[in-house]
This record gives sequence, structure tokens and C-alpha cells, in this order.
Amino acid sequence: MAVDTFNSTKEFLTELLRRVHDGRIQLPDFQRGWVWSKDGIASLLASISQGYPVGTLMFLGTGGETQFRERTIEGVGEARKNAETLILDGQQRMTSLYQAICLDAPVRTHDERGRKVSGWFYLDIEAAVHPDMDREQAIRFLPENRIVRNLRREVELDCSTPEKEYEAGFFPLAQVMDSRDWADGFREHHDYARPKLELWKRFDKEVLDRFEKYQFPIIELDKATPREAVCQVFEKVNTGGEPLTVFELLTATFAADEFELRQDWAERQKAWHGNSLYRVLWEVRDTDFLQIVTLLATQARYHRWLAQGGEADRAPRIGCRRAEMLRLSLEDYLEWADKAVEALLTTAKFLYGQCVYDTRFLPYGTQIIPLAAIFATLGEEAESHVARTAISRWFWCGILGEMYGGSTESRFARDLPDVVAWARGGHTQPRTVEEAQFSAGRLDTLRTRNSAAYKGIYALLLRRDVTDLRTGENIKENTYFDHAVDIHHIFPQKWCEQQGIAKARYDSIVNKTPLSAKTNRSIGGQAPSVYLEKLESVTKVAGTEMDTYLERHLIDPAYLRADDFEAFYEARAALLLDLVSEAMGKPVTPAEE
Repeated sequence: MAVDTFNSTKEFLTELLRRVHDGRIQLPDFQRGWVWSKDGIASLLASISQGYPVGTLMFLGTGGETQFRERTIEGVGEARKNAETLILDGQQRMTSLYQAICLDAPVRTHDERGRKVSGWFYLDIEAAVHPDMDREQAIRFLPENRIVRNLRREVELDCSTPEKEYEAGFFPLAQVMDSRDWADGFREHHDYARPKLELWKRFDKEVLDRFEKYQFPIIELDKATPREAVCQVFEKVNTGGEPLTVFELLTATFAADEFELRQDWAERQKAWHGNSLYRVLWEVRDTDFLQIVTLLATQARYHRWLAQGGEADRAPRIGCRRAEMLRLSLEDYLEWADKAVEALLTTAKFLYGQCVYDTRFLPYGTQIIPLAAIFATLGEEAESHVARTAISRWFWCGILGEMYGGSTESRFARDLPDVVAWARGGHTQPRTVEEAQFSAGRLDTLRTRNSAAYKGIYALLLRRDVTDLRTGENIKENTYFDHAVDIHHIFPQKWCEQQGIAKARYDSIVNKTPLSAKTNRSIGGQAPSVYLEKLESVTKVAGTEMDTYLERHLIDPAYLRADDFEAFYEARAALLLDLVSEAMGKPVTPAEE
């Protein structure tokens, strides 16, 4: 498709919605139906109300040789004018906006569970202008009768009349295109009290004005664009339906200040990408980096508040949730990005010291985020023995206690100040250390590297300077990379099956240890007594020396040479639990508990 078959421009949201309303903007009939949930619509409205970019619209001019059957956006009804433009990309956004702020009827959509709901979108005026309130939380979806009741059927919120809307301070978004009459009623209802006049003035300027001045970037394909090109473009822009990431939103926001965030991120990645010493960082994403920067920026904001005499319980929170990341200014980013890069490199070196060498055996990729923020905050203080011991204990408690699965942003926010204070000699243990537990029975269920604790125990074995059973070389560092080391069965799988040992038992981490690929192949499916004798013969290693190799792996040589799986299993499980307890700095929980 030649470059002169499309053009790009911007258009005010108000004008776009007028064109949707009278039918000048319609849909090609091959477009799917409107599917957004009430939460998706609320998120879109929140972004518009803050002037955030919500993506580009793609249109196709009508009147060319290629004709498509047309239909109006849901809720418009019969078109009063002929279509001038068809929406190729942006149907969900334009329909959601039309339904929420132009349609004088309840919005019929669905909730997060797919259940049908019908109601009206409102803005809590005070919450919308509060500097520390997430704008999305200020948007409320009220039922058709505009009355919210609790489980006891008691009325919690009533917006069933304009007077009750004024009293509650809830602005109906259906009035956003022309709010003058509602504003007059609000002021009159409150008898023109100065606090209410000031509140409305802020709301009008900081929220409503954003809707009036909001502009959508538009790419419009020429009406002469051939059908096959239109279909190809449509398929490419409608494959995922993924919402914009925080990185994409900030990229567009920073671009207004002529700063190319994407290019800056690409340059910063070069500090570790492609360097095998930092391979554990190779899967750090752009949003991970922004979370580190946001943790540091919000922490600095918190300490400035306290330094200025502010009360601790009213201080801005430390965190890196989506809303906090979206509040990140370009100045914040530039202040902390360099420190975040340096901290990531320090994090990689720390992980290397813990024998976590690459992303394949990284227990929790998410734990890199608070770890880097901790190192950035401590700087050279992190090099002391006290600090390193504290950070290491927190690190292993997070892994072996499996504390970083699921939602993690709240834990990031707690761990950063907790661990920093502890590393500086504080006496209060971080909550992650306090809460972490490892049950003795967990060993029996650790069978694959899908588990963080499984990867953690593997790294703890490497920390013992284990040697390869065939070569006698230290498996760590260069040997780890040169000989394709992985975790393999001690009692081979084939032999265990022949002995009738259950897969759930022989597949446990208890029956696995780091070995090179070549050593594992030489073991094959033979009984331990057989492969040990073979290894000793081929490598000219005495049995007593082989025993020392095995002991470093926490394997009792006598049970292995006797092919006694059960005795081996019980003895090694006890030693692995001691290893876990030492790393966490606390006893394991007995299995019966």
C-alpha cells in the first residue's frame, strides 16, 4: 500500500462523538460487536479525564470503489446522515464513550464475571480532584435506578434525582458534553457556598475541561484503498485487543516533552543485554524497569514529606502500582533511571553470588524489582556484612517461603523500607521474613522448576561448591555454562520405575541434584551402585574420593551404593531441610503442622 493512501491527523473527542451520533462515523459490518465490561469503560473514562493517551483510531474513507455494508455504533439507532468514515480500529473505545457520555439511557454491559449489568457512570467530584486518589476509583457505576444498597437493603447512595446528585457530590457523566445546567443546579443547591464553588471550579478545570479538549490521533485510509489492503490492515490492528501498557502510556506522555522513552530504554538495556555475566537480567521488561524507578521516586517523595514535618500517617505511599507508575513525571524518571540501571547490575552480581545464573533458574523474576530498589537505596551501605546478611536472608525467605507468587506490588512497597531499615542495623525483621514458612512436607511436592522453592534449593546446592560426579570439577560458574549443567535424577527414572517406586516420589527435588549433561548420559538408567562403579573405573577415581563428591551433594554414599532408595530419601530430605533452615535463618515447619 503506497504511503499516499493514508493521512494522519487529530480530532476533538466532542466532534468525533457528534459525527458518531448523526451517523457520519459508522462501522463496517464485518466489525465484531461491542464487548467491553463496565470496568474497561471506567478505565477508559479515567484516562480521558486525565488527558492520558488511549491509543490511535484508524478510519477508512467511504465512497470508493470498495464498498462495505455499514452499521451505526451500538446505541445510535438509525443514521440521520450518510457515513463519511468507517472505523477500522477503535470501535470498542468509541462505542464505550458514546454509551457512557452521550446516550441518554442506562449503559447495558457486563461485569468482570461476565454477568449482564445496566446502569449509569458517575464521577465522585471530591475523589476526582484529590491528588492522591486513583482517578479510576473516583468513577462509579450506579444501577438503573441510581440507588446503591448494601446487603441489608439499606440505601448507601441515592442519585435518583438531580437534587440528590448535588447533595452526594456525584456528577453524571452523561452530562459531560454540556454540564452548564447541572453546574448551575449544583451551585444553587449548595447556596453558592464558597467551598462548593471552589470544589466545582477545580473539578471543571481538572476533569471536565479534559473531556472538552481531548483529541484523538487518527489515521485515515483513503477511500481508494483496495479491499485486500483494508482487510489486511484490519487483521493486523485487531489481533489482540490488548490494553495499552504503562510503558506505552508514559512513552506517549513523555513525548510531549520531546523525550523518547522507548529509545532511552533500548539504550539502557545495552548495559546488560547480550552480556553472559548479566544473563539473569535478560528478561527484565520495560514495565519492570519502570516499577523500580517508581519505587525509588515514591520513596524519595515519602522521605521528603517526613523531612518537611509532615505526619507519617498522611505521607504519600511508597509503591509501584499502575496508578503510581502513571503519575511518574519525566523529572522523576530522569532522576532515578541511572540509579536503577546501576542497581540492576548490582542485583545480577548478588544473584550470581547466590548461584542464580540465568532466567531459567531464577526463582522469582518479580523479586528483582524490590531487590534492585533496595540496592539503589543502600548504595555502598549494601556492601557491609550486616547488610548482605540481611538482604540474603530476606531473599531466601521470599523464595523458600514462596512469598512472591500472585499479586506482588503491595509486597514490593512493604519490603523496600523494611529491608533497607533491617540492612542498616534495625532490629525489626521485614514482614516477608516474619511471614515466610517452609513445611517439611513441601519437599515431597517440589518436582518441577515451575516452583520457586524448587529452583531455590537447586541454587542452594550449587552454593555448596558441589562437584560433578564424572569430572570432579566444581559445577559453579564456568563449569555451569561450559558443560550444560541441569538438575537430574540421582536414582535414575528408569531404575525407579523398574523397582515400582511411585513417580511422585522419585521425581521429588530430594532425588535430584546438579549434574552436567554428559554425566547424566553416562548414568543412563542404571542402578546407582552400577553407575558409581562405572564412573570410578572410567575416571580412575577412588571410591573414597567419589564419596566426598556425593557428600557435597548431601548424598549419603552408603545408601547410594546399597541401592537403598528409601533410606537415601529420608537421609537426604533431612539434610535439605537443614540447608533450607540455614538459608532462611529460621527452623522449618514440621510436616504435621
